[in-house]
Amino acid sequence: MHTQEQNENNDDDWLPGATADSKELAMFQSRIDAEGKVEAKDWMPDAYRHTLVRQISQHAHSEIIGMQPEGNWLTRAPTLRRKAILVAKVQDEAGHGLYLYGAAETLGVSRNAMVDQLLTGTAKYSSIFNYPTPTWADVGAIGWLVDGAALINQIPICRCSYGPYSRAMIRICKEESFHQRQGYEIMVELCRGSDEQKAMAQDALDRWWWPSLMMFGPSDRDSKHSAQSMAWKIKRFTNDELRQRFVDITVPQAEFLGLEVPDEKLKYNDDAGHYEFGDINWQEFFDVIAGNGPCNVERIKTRTDAHENGSWVRKAAQAYAQKQVAKAVA
Repeated sequence: MHTQEQNENNDDDWLPGATADSKELAMFQSRIDAEGKVEAKDWMPDAYRHTLVRQISQHAHSEIIGMQPEGNWLTRAPTLRRKAILVAKVQDEAGHGLYLYGAAETLGVSRNAMVDQLLTGTAKYSSIFNYPTPTWADVGAIGWLVDGAALINQIPICRCSYGPYSRAMIRICKEESFHQRQGYEIMVELCRGSDEQKAMAQDALDRWWWPSLMMFGPSDRDSKHSAQSMAWKIKRFTNDELRQRFVDITVPQAEFLGLEVPDEKLKYNDDAGHYEFGDINWQEFFDVIAGNGPCNVERIKTRTDAHENGSWVRKAAQAYAQKQVAKAVA
């Protein structure tokens, strides 16, 4: 799942036009403005390519790391039905990561290079996955809130100007929609259950609400790259617009559950037609991004161990592929 935060935390050496003349840039922008798609073999500014590689690879990393918080519950799901749904969801996330690595590869970066960047800490992934999942209600909250926030961000990417990315997102969004619904279903069941179960649901909402709002990235006034990404139609809405949409959609869902959103300043503004909400603790956000979240070290260690333990599979697949090539040549 992709979040706008991933576009705000890297280098600034991507100003447009570094290796292109003004005529080429004007023609490229005209194509974008006309809602044309850019394909892998088309000419594009280096800065556009760089931006896409960073965004798509970090989106892929987030899908792969995002398997861990819920994967923690695969052996402890309360029913066989819930286990089957959760297994399918975690597998979906792995597939999303592979789709996105493939899309990034069309821009000239290798998958090995992207994986190395993730494991060595030189690439980012969504900060939301650095929080723990101590109860079953966390699985519901992740589906409802985290996947819900991801959907609000990802649906516009289906209209991204880069063709391979936009097409990958169509399938991903269909599957993420299922993930969001199954998460909300868990919350409904908990809230209709015992007092202890409803309290567990409230506790999960309390812990996941603010990190979910952070998923959309810093406020527009502090966002370095939004204007250019929107001009290139990589991004269609600002961070604050997407965050507001999430709040407007999600608060009524919480009210239906009988849960209280943990924000004393939350209120509906009749004139604006939107909910007003409190200030986000951006220091927490940047601390987690810097590697100081509750689970940062654990997430990368788990991913590194899995990568190393799976090396024999990659070697076997490579050997098999080489044999098939040799047979075809013989």
